[in-house]
Amino acid sequence: MWRAVDRACSNRSYIKEALYKMKWRSKQTNLPPSPPKLPLIGNFHQLSKRIHHSLKDLSQKYGPIMLLHFGQVPVVVVSSSSLAEEILKTHDAVFSNRSPMTTAKILMYGCVDIGFAPYNESRLLRKICVMELLSVRTVKTFKTAREEEVACLIERISRSSSKGASVNLSAMSRILTVHIIFRCALGQKLSNVDGQNRVADLPAELMSGLSSFSFADSIPLLGWLDIVTGLITRLKKTARKLDSFLEQVIEEHIIQSSSSNDLDKAKDFVNVLLQIQEEDNKISMKLTRDKIKALILDMFVAGAETPSKVIEWAMSELIRNPKIMKKAQEEVRRVVREKGKLKLDEEDIQEMVYLKCVIKEALRLHPPTPILERESSQSVNIKGYLVPPKTRVIVNAWTIQTDPDTWSFAEEFIPERFIGSKFDLKGLDFEYFPFGSGRRMCPGISFASAVVELVLANLLFWFDWQMPGGADEKGLDMTDSFQTLGARECPLQLVAAPHFN
Repeated sequence: MWRAVDRACSNRSYIKEALYKMKWRSKQTNLPPSPPKLPLIGNFHQLSKRIHHSLKDLSQKYGPIMLLHFGQVPVVVVSSSSLAEEILKTHDAVFSNRSPMTTAKILMYGCVDIGFAPYNESRLLRKICVMELLSVRTVKTFKTAREEEVACLIERISRSSSKGASVNLSAMSRILTVHIIFRCALGQKLSNVDGQNRVADLPAELMSGLSSFSFADSIPLLGWLDIVTGLITRLKKTARKLDSFLEQVIEEHIIQSSSSNDLDKAKDFVNVLLQIQEEDNKISMKLTRDKIKALILDMFVAGAETPSKVIEWAMSELIRNPKIMKKAQEEVRRVVREKGKLKLDEEDIQEMVYLKCVIKEALRLHPPTPILERESSQSVNIKGYLVPPKTRVIVNAWTIQTDPDTWSFAEEFIPERFIGSKFDLKGLDFEYFPFGSGRRMCPGISFASAVVELVLANLLFWFDWQMPGGADEKGLDMTDSFQTLGARECPLQLVAAPHFN
């Protein structure tokens, strides 16, 4: 153990980090207010597993901008819409990078993806993803795949309800979104993949790994504990599984492309990436095999994990608010009935105004990413306070979206507040930005919205819902998870009764 400590102390990167922190402390002029910290661990003792809740509590005491220390790393936390605008709009270029985390380095091929790479290096990759998979135009082309997979979900729920069994909506929504992203990004049905159950768990394993705590990121001196605790071993095991699967996917696409003469056949995301890699241009020179794999993993996060979180939280809030549930069901069923159809499709959803308000309100109370992380590239002044370069900055989106100064009855689920409201999902209003804002905002808004709207509309159209055993809806556990930030701690178990017999 002590040899590991000696190695850490002699490591050049550690010395460089220590010198930087000494320089940072020497500039303690006009720094944001800060709660007392302890040696080595900083302010960790004041944080709970539900970190966005802890940060909100601290901000109520120390103000909307404060300086914390996560171990030995200085972190500026902002918790107001005006400060969020400073970070994400006024000084967006300064805060366009993210700190390279240990988990991302291992799982995301050294942070070469659009989520963690320096912004200047990720712009072209981001453009590829938006144009080829996440644009409104491209999302529309995957309509059939979404509708077929949602139909399979409804069939599975129907089978469970016929037996009187409850359904795990958390698990089902996650499996559904994985199926959809496989068809849209990888061009194959998950049911045709060998070991589909194992493969279906990979996006969840990826998110769990990325959310893991690493000593090396906060207390470099204790970085060796990541090995002792088994974190590095677990991350590398997950990385190997992901890499093996991605290698197989890419090789299969290469073989199919070389043996196919159908030039008019629609290409999936992997086909597009491989085609760009072959082209002799500026982009292709940068698109290595590892970058292709990392971009596919980004699609797993944006296309599978994010929509499933929104679905389970929206259904959680609806089950706790039966009157709102009934109002949403009446709208969905009325729209379909007036068109004289027996089932709904995506075109019908455009007329479901209240359903869209339900989703917006669920996103307000339960943003998929409740805290947004950035890193300053240079020294900058924020409302009179100095933020030195290489400082981590956290925007507590959840606190801002539940601020009682902006939102009346801020902690209550009231979809009506969005009827005729100016707020949308584009990240232009800094009182409400559930998918982030600025250069680093989530590029998958159109994709996620299409999935969430279609799934919720079908769940409300086909079934009436209640708690297992007739339990009181208000007793539903609404605790969010630490391990997969923004998700439910407990799976959402509900009983579905077919509405049409």
